[in-house]
Amino acid sequence: MNDIILLKQGEIFLKGLNKRYFEQKLVSNIQKKLKPIGSFKVTCAQSTLYVTPREDSCDMEAAFEALTKVFGVSSLSRAAACEKDKDAIFALAAIYLKDAMTRAESFKVETRRADKSFPITSVQLSQYVGGLLAEAFPDTRVDVHNPELTVHLEVRDNAAYVHAAPTPGAGGMPVGSNGRAVTLLSGGIDSPVSSYMIARRGIKLIPVHFFSFPYTSEAAKEKVVALARILTDWCGPMGIEIVPFTRIQEAIRETCPEAYFTLVMRRFMMRIAERIAERSGCKAIVTGENLGQVASQTMEAMKSTQAVVSLPVLQPLVGMDKEEIIGMARRIGTFETSILPYEDCCTVFTPKHPRTRPKTEEVEAAEKGLDIEALVDEAVAGIERIWVE
Repeated sequence: MNDIILLKQGEIFLKGLNKRYFEQKLVSNIQKKLKPIGSFKVTCAQSTLYVTPREDSCDMEAAFEALTKVFGVSSLSRAAACEKDKDAIFALAAIYLKDAMTRAESFKVETRRADKSFPITSVQLSQYVGGLLAEAFPDTRVDVHNPELTVHLEVRDNAAYVHAAPTPGAGGMPVGSNGRAVTLLSGGIDSPVSSYMIARRGIKLIPVHFFSFPYTSEAAKEKVVALARILTDWCGPMGIEIVPFTRIQEAIRETCPEAYFTLVMRRFMMRIAERIAERSGCKAIVTGENLGQVASQTMEAMKSTQAVVSLPVLQPLVGMDKEEIIGMARRIGTFETSILPYEDCCTVFTPKHPRTRPKTEEVEAAEKGLDIEALVDEAVAGIERIWVE
């Protein structure tokens, strides 16, 4: 039996003349995802991708699980193929879905006839195969309105396919199809989720982490590396840029008014992120900011921190509820690591009474005594790069 995986495209289906570019990027990402698992052939036709094992030893369960985390796929199904003949299709359905048909109390058949040259209509094929299945499995009744099992038939140009209900895919756009961006990755709950959400829009990410040793420990850095490793399941391999941030934070403490510590710190983060972005060919900076969540995330505060960069700042969480963010963190697998009790540079030298609604010129005045360019140059020169996959 020819056991394969069918993948349905998401938004790529809506693309026009450049659709082929997105399809090629998706095929490439799928091939990379499957390479550690086994040898598979990946082809694309009629807005569907076909993943076929080249060897009997290929782990189809592992391949299917891996493909649920590929952005650009709206749904996927384990399926079997046969010749485009109504009796062959019934015979395949009776064998391939035998266990499912036996377990289910009710079923119906749905057909998609992409090959319009097939001699009978979708409705006629559903009725024909459904009638024979009802005879073959008399304990499973037909229910076209609320069936426990839906038998899916697809008649395509190259073959006919049989499968049960599809599994939802990761959705979005293929990673890398919409360029590259720097993403600020802390050890908290929000930034891994924001990184995931932007990667889902087809962005290849370069994570940047600000490390303030000895105020933050090596264990805190390893926590961030662990978070990035979890994200690679969705985003692909990434190189983390670990920025030494201690000297900057100490200079801020020594020079700036306490109420402005966090705002000045975040302005330095943005400057350094833009430097890394320019060096790496990135077109945007991604942050995990959420409007009103903390003192530095008011509209006035965000305006003042973003004023030091010219690149777009993408904030996918800006309007989300905290419970929504936590729910997504649980779903993508980062939550349990994010809540490990290690320090974060954002908690170093936190002001008792932070300025929440600053004017940009106030923050500029607060950092006037700092040698900004020298501090940024020193931090960028000391970056440590860690590759995760």
